[in-house]
Amino acid sequence: MSNNQKIHVKVGDEVKIISGFHKNEIGEVIKINKKTGKIIVQGINFKFKHVKPMTENEIGEIKQIEAPIHHSNVKLNLKD
Repeated sequence: MSNNQKIHVKVGDEVKIISGFHKNEIGEVIKINKKTGKIIVQGINFKFKHVKPMTENEIGEIKQIEAPIHHSNVKLNLKD
């Protein structure tokens, strides 16, 4: 038995967030994880990753990445 969930959106679809902190924002789906049922939407739900320098001559940085959202929290944004 597989753990894959049926997801109603595809990569490249324009979606609208319907719940959570980013409610009513619109973005494009860039990645889907069928096993967990989560999607990554471009420009939505940013998280920050602090990266330490690995050598003495490097500098540390703060990377901004998009975190996944559950597919039930989005709907297709139909263009009328």
